[in-house]
Amino acid sequence: MSQTLKQVLTIAGSDSGGGAGIQADIKAMSANGVYAMSVITAVTAQNTEEVSEVFELPTSVIAAQLDAVFDDFDVAAVKTGMLSSIKIVETVAKMLKPQAVVNLVVDPVMISKNGHPLLKPDAIEALKKQLFPLALLVTPNVHEAQQLSGIEIKSLADARRAAKVIYGFGCKYVLIKGGHLIAERATDLLYDGRFFHVFKGEFIDTPHTHGTGCTFASAIAAHLARGKSVNDAVQIAKTYLTEAIRHGLAIGHGSGPTNHFYFLPE
Repeated sequence: MSQTLKQVLTIAGSDSGGGAGIQADIKAMSANGVYAMSVITAVTAQNTEEVSEVFELPTSVIAAQLDAVFDDFDVAAVKTGMLSSIKIVETVAKMLKPQAVVNLVVDPVMISKNGHPLLKPDAIEALKKQLFPLALLVTPNVHEAQQLSGIEIKSLADARRAAKVIYGFGCKYVLIKGGHLIAERATDLLYDGRFFHVFKGEFIDTPHTHGTGCTFASAIAAHLARGKSVNDAVQIAKTYLTEAIRHGLAIGHGSGPTNHFYFLPE
């Protein structure tokens, strides 16, 4: 390749099962043509069935990882995932602010597929007040958007109202991921403070969707780093995610992971 790969950072938790978190982020970023770097916030004992244990790294270690990355690399985009606690949210926000990251994608990871909390309740306010104002894009799923906005979402009209509330916390764009929205399945809603853009997709009926949220946000960050507009980055990432879900891997005994490298020959 004649040009250097764009360098993208993920700040998230580790998934020992490899389907979500840091592992999914790195795979998705690599599959979408960028060089991935990572700052690990927490270690989870996790597989396709459950999250059984969470260990938060000390904030000094998280800060040291962030320093190491920003001291040496030309970071074109940053994606945050599981931040777990108010202390970690505050540390990440404090350290990202002086870096003035243009392409910051905040995926407000709050709960695992099997219901294990991944963000403590008191950290939600810190996320809204300290991290959202730094973000280009915030990417909640329907459950997270309900928690953030206080609005029950059963339709696209509800999602529009929730997006306006979340936009009010200071980010430039809100993407409500509608994979869980029964009325309009596989439909995502992007709001920029003035206009709504609806991304309709094919709903693929499969249990193997572990890590879809992480994968989607990471693919978006990759294409933002490569110079795409927010609308284009979302569309390209959605097309990629749809195929990764279509080729989902029936491994493990629960909800299997998406196939990040579905396009490689078997």
